[in-house]
Amino acid sequence: MITTDNKYSAADLMKLEDKFGAHNYHPLPVVLEKGDGVYVWDVDGCRYYDFLSAYSAVNQGHCHSRIISALVEQAQKLTLTSRAFYNNTLGEYEKFVTGYFGFEKVLPMNTGAEAVETAIKICRKWGYEKKGLPENSAQIIVCEQNFHGRTTTIVSFSSDEGANKNFGPYPLGFIRIPYNDINALEEVLKHPNVAGFLVEPIQGEAGVFVPDEGYLAKAAELCKANNVLLIADEVQTGIARTGKLLACDHENVRPDILILGKAISGGVIPVSAVFCDNHIMEVITPGTHGSTFGGNPLANKVAIAALEVIADEKLAENAERLGEIFRAEIQKLIDETELLVLVRGKGLLNAIVVNDTEDSSTAWDLCVKLKENGLLAKPTHGNIIRFAPPLVMNEEQLMDCVAIIRKTVLAFKK
Repeated sequence: MITTDNKYSAADLMKLEDKFGAHNYHPLPVVLEKGDGVYVWDVDGCRYYDFLSAYSAVNQGHCHSRIISALVEQAQKLTLTSRAFYNNTLGEYEKFVTGYFGFEKVLPMNTGAEAVETAIKICRKWGYEKKGLPENSAQIIVCEQNFHGRTTTIVSFSSDEGANKNFGPYPLGFIRIPYNDINALEEVLKHPNVAGFLVEPIQGEAGVFVPDEGYLAKAAELCKANNVLLIADEVQTGIARTGKLLACDHENVRPDILILGKAISGGVIPVSAVFCDNHIMEVITPGTHGSTFGGNPLANKVAIAALEVIADEKLAENAERLGEIFRAEIQKLIDETELLVLVRGKGLLNAIVVNDTEDSSTAWDLCVKLKENGLLAKPTHGNIIRFAPPLVMNEEQLMDCVAIIRKTVLAFKK
């Protein structure tokens, strides 16, 4: 008989995952049980600051009361109808969310990778039906060191060998160029069959790589001049994370296609969305795309509540203010130690670069020590640690976290 009533220790729970689950992640050795705001607790009752926010999905903080209330209330009424029928929440949600982000149409999906795949399909179909490209010729420009998800199509244009090795054969139709290289983009836009340029305004998984000021604005200008769709993947950077509602807003760029996910539901359930205007979205007709769960009543109500929290609690403004404080404080620490090289980021999406090689364990070991001192973060690209706390954090909590980071770094021995 299968039961889940047993009281497992943290070690037992980690062993269960190791034995029965696929080994597709390498988590820090902590087993979380509860969350509230900026804090999480493990199964032994130890409290930690969450400085990852589920890769920026929990911008509104863990278990925000307004979002959970919306979840519970709707869950007691209706959770799923599929799109075979109308439901009484989808139209309300679509009107709300298109007005919120300033687009004419939205296509609701569930995960970030699904939304990226959806945007690729929309772009290609637009290329054939609106731009007049020959069938099966459409090219989409992407950037090196990108991270757009884990589907077969998406990993086909990844430059991360761990993500794409031994998953082929891969689909064609993508041209990869260096990130933050406007000349490379200008050159490849001369290709006659380019339909779109898919780009992260800040490359999060690559180590919070912030491009040069003006890069995104110039890219948008070049795309417009060449009748190419600018597709902004803001799954991680959107929803107030970088100090603006969208990272594109830092350069007053309005993409042709906007991809959102993660924090659009406050990390409560999977919700994602693709936005564009009528002249682009009208290429999607009945039967050309769909999702059983996309636009479900539960997701609709949760997303409305989550986005209302962002606006009502002024979380973008809070992220911008606290981000400036955080980078200034970490720069002071960098000036005191040779262990850290630099800090970079926007808003509360930041990273520190550790003075070691990408194949070293130093960043990982630092994160283990941070955990022991009450703060959870995770390395990316070997020698980089990403710091992205919930946006509901206040200045006192932030300075407490800075003190933890400072204590850990200064005491650390390689």
